Amino acid sequence: MGVWTTKGSISPPFTIGIIFQHEIGNNSNIGEYQLVKQEMNDNDIEKIMNHWRETSNDDFKTMNELFTSRSYSWALFVGHISVEKLLKALYVKLHGKHAPTIHNLYRLAELCKIDLTDEFSDWLDTITSFNINARYDDYKREFYNLCTREYTESWIVRIKELRKWIEQML
Repeated sequence: MGVWTTKGSISPPFTIGIIFQHEIGNNSNIGEYQLVKQEMNDNDIEKIMNHWRETSNDDFKTMNELFTSRSYSWALFVGHISVEKLLKALYVKLHGKHAPTIHNLYRLAELCKIDLTDEFSDWLDTITSFNINARYDDYKREFYNLCTREYTESWIVRIKELRKWIEQML
């Protein structure tokens, strides 16, 4: 268990977990840089978890604002992010280390060893697709047309339910 950081400093809670220190001439060099590992303590874990939760809550508010402004595809995109961040908070809680830099919600849940119902599993897969469909031009138009008010509203209800379920585990 540990966090990668520059020598002599503590990694802020929002870092991915890999920061490089300039080479000082020993055997663990990577190119011109050296990795320095520090153990994460309970305080670090709590800070990182809180960061994921707080930013997830901010994203959840943004999702609702985007829905209100009729930006339905972007609302679902940000909804995905809000669920992803809660799963990453749970990962940090369970494993005591930084969450992996992946966006697949089902895979994150799997890494957290969550028992998923078939329904929740399907929801996580679909919500993960919002991340891809809203982001890449090849899919954007089709996704935009799919995201009617009714469709988006039905998925926001599911996102709320998943968030509540994950928050109970935190």
